[in-house]
Amino acid sequence: MKITKLTPMVLGTPWRNLTYLKVETDEGLVGVSECRSIRTDAVLGYLKQIEKRYVLGTDPFNVEQLVQRAFVDDFLRVNDITGAGIALVEMACWDIIGKSVGQPVYKLLGGATRDRIKAYANGWYTVERTPEAFQEAARKVVARGYRALKIDPFGSGFYEMDRADKNKSVALIEAIRGAVGPDVEILIEMHGRFSPATAVDLANDLAPFKPSWLEEPVPADNLEALAKAASKISIPIATGERIHTRHETRRLLELGAADVLQTDITLSCGILEGKKMAAMADASYVTFAPHNTGGPVSTAACLHLAATCPNFKIQEHFNDFVDAWVKQAAAGPGYPEVKDGYFALPSGPGLGVTLNEEFIREHPPKEETFNLFKEDWHKRQAMAPALSR
Repeated sequence: MKITKLTPMVLGTPWRNLTYLKVETDEGLVGVSECRSIRTDAVLGYLKQIEKRYVLGTDPFNVEQLVQRAFVDDFLRVNDITGAGIALVEMACWDIIGKSVGQPVYKLLGGATRDRIKAYANGWYTVERTPEAFQEAARKVVARGYRALKIDPFGSGFYEMDRADKNKSVALIEAIRGAVGPDVEILIEMHGRFSPATAVDLANDLAPFKPSWLEEPVPADNLEALAKAASKISIPIATGERIHTRHETRRLLELGAADVLQTDITLSCGILEGKKMAAMADASYVTFAPHNTGGPVSTAACLHLAATCPNFKIQEHFNDFVDAWVKQAAAGPGYPEVKDGYFALPSGPGLGVTLNEEFIREHPPKEETFNLFKEDWHKRQAMAPALSR
């Protein structure tokens, strides 16, 4: 079997573009994949660059060889652009392999270690930054069936926050805890904003509300600064979405800077590289929670990987609260619904999803508006569902 054609497609929403790839073979099998990169045009350019050099004419079963050639032969340093391009091809190859042998991808990766996959909701808090609005939105998350939700309450804070802004952010978490009760997990996102000192100060203020983790408390470029903050914070530290290889992951784990690893497999060379990084984390007794801001195909790929990892903790999911219509881009048993806080195991063959190409074409790419450091970003986000209809 040989790969004969790559067809990328981009679906646009008011805040993110989703890149899909269809990989065709000379035996008629077709694999699909997806990533969400902030640098969509760059990813498309990189795909075009590697298409003839590394992909066309190769056997999709030779996943390791394909990734290795792009990873090493091209003398590149993997980043979110190159990691996304490689991942798109790699994940589609797994889809082809699964279809060829009539099995879901997770069974080809060693089989399931659990019978369901815990989920948390993201994107639900695109409302005014008031305790009352956040309480109402949080109750809707729980009513939808989730038992864990992630929130960034920090507005436009960066490096430092004045006391009034800190108090406002903490009050939002207090309101959410009051709305959802003691048994629902609250995961707090910091988006790499703060200095170690500010992160520690905020963590002390947030600790009474028992968050399950603090995510990216300091900028992702300095792992030593993250380790400094982690050593003084009692709340578990989650990070890793901006770490794209197992080599970078090794340093993170050596420093003891993370309690939860959040590899984004769609930006980090794909499913198998993600499994390797999860295994490295397991060796350090660090749990694994794949980062996922993508649509239905990205989520399906994450679920297949999550099913196989003994140290898996919880799976991120956006698509029930922001741009829920994006779920129409693909469908199938590889992308089950969240019920009682969990996804069912995905089923196949392959990734178990089929692209709706007409739907994707009907929603062309847009200029992305994601900017955490503008105070009005949350207000514009609240308008996004209306703008997308």
